[in-house]
Amino acid sequence: MNILFISLGCDKNLADTELMLGLLQKKGYFFTDEVEEADIVVVNTCCFIGDAKEESINVLLEMASLRKAGKLKALLAAGCLAQRYGEQIQEEIPEVDALVGTMAIEEIVNAVEEILAGGRDKGRNYFRSLDASLPVCRERVLTTGGHFAYLKIAEGCGKHCTYCVIPKVRGPYRSIPMEDLVCQAKRLAEGGVKELILVAQETTLYGMDLYGEKRLPELLHRLAQIKGLVWIRLLYCYPEEITEELLQAVAEEAKVCHYLDIPIQHASDRVLKSMGRQTSQEELRTKISRIREVIPDICLRTTLISGFPGETQEDFEELYRFVNEMEFDRLGVFSYSQEEDTPAARMPEQIEEALKESRRDELMTLQQAIAFEKAEEAIGQVLPAMVEGKVVEEDVYVARTYKDAPEVDGYLFIHTTASLMTGDFVRVLVTDSNEYDLIGELVEE
Repeated sequence: MNILFISLGCDKNLADTELMLGLLQKKGYFFTDEVEEADIVVVNTCCFIGDAKEESINVLLEMASLRKAGKLKALLAAGCLAQRYGEQIQEEIPEVDALVGTMAIEEIVNAVEEILAGGRDKGRNYFRSLDASLPVCRERVLTTGGHFAYLKIAEGCGKHCTYCVIPKVRGPYRSIPMEDLVCQAKRLAEGGVKELILVAQETTLYGMDLYGEKRLPELLHRLAQIKGLVWIRLLYCYPEEITEELLQAVAEEAKVCHYLDIPIQHASDRVLKSMGRQTSQEELRTKISRIREVIPDICLRTTLISGFPGETQEDFEELYRFVNEMEFDRLGVFSYSQEEDTPAARMPEQIEEALKESRRDELMTLQQAIAFEKAEEAIGQVLPAMVEGKVVEEDVYVARTYKDAPEVDGYLFIHTTASLMTGDFVRVLVTDSNEYDLIGELVEE
């Protein structure tokens, strides 16, 4: 029985997909990447913003047409869209045989087997309370190629930003016990993983619920001791929760990449307050300055929202100036998505889509110039890099530096006739740049 998994949305969703794959593999199921070979399709859905919701619905509809035509034995919807819009999915897409909520991923085997056995009515629901306990250390089937992996260190969120649906589909913030994380990381390293990427809705609060204090620095120290790991990367660090202890851990541990993803969303105090964010522009400036003081070669990534309800031209210009002055290494901008059942969706002064997108494009044009200049500044530097693959029929390898997280950042293209393998670490002299990407050659050891 071949199962096709389609994982949509964020890397945290991907970690859930890999856990479900591991549970099914243990039961003897096989997997395919080709829909033509699939007997069963599981779509792990996303509903964070409108575009993600639309993509999930379109994929479900496409798979539903195959189910209706008898080309699939089962179709399951898992993840955030299934959690939030389960009733609507059952009504509008009856070809979906089962729904698996965000906290019920361990039910995936039961869901598949009950459908195949025909012992349950279609539309069977598998849900658990949103504050349910989290899966302990389990084997996963990696979908990232095996040389890097995401380690989800917590579930849910307690920040309640006014634009966000995460607490409604993922529940309150719950840290995964440190021993389980270390166990999982060791397994991953033993399986060949060299880069471990720590993710959660908010990584910097790790441990507060379990231990009464932030334990991310301790977790980094523990993970850095694991044999085989070369890089440990941190994503989703809320700036107001970044402590001096965390900065020292990043600075001191050789395996921890000098890379921080700090989603700030805006820089206007008025908009930040309306968003429910727990910081101000002055605090952001102070924190960014301190980060760069402690870790001079830090790579800072952030995300912004353009066109939040009530954002005036003055607010936008303030944000624009802030981005220009801060010169983030990496930056992404989302135009505001009006999500139902959120406080922001009910706010007056909703902004027209065209203006939201125009402001987004202005910010990205500014950031493009900053990023291109930073890429040029890298010429002449020698950087460690991890090989990702080879360009077909060319003596060129694709790699990432410590400044590049998978999927979202740039690449380093290495021109060499040497034979390299995916996952190899090499030292590269940067000789040129091409927009966001770098070009280089191997440095003899």
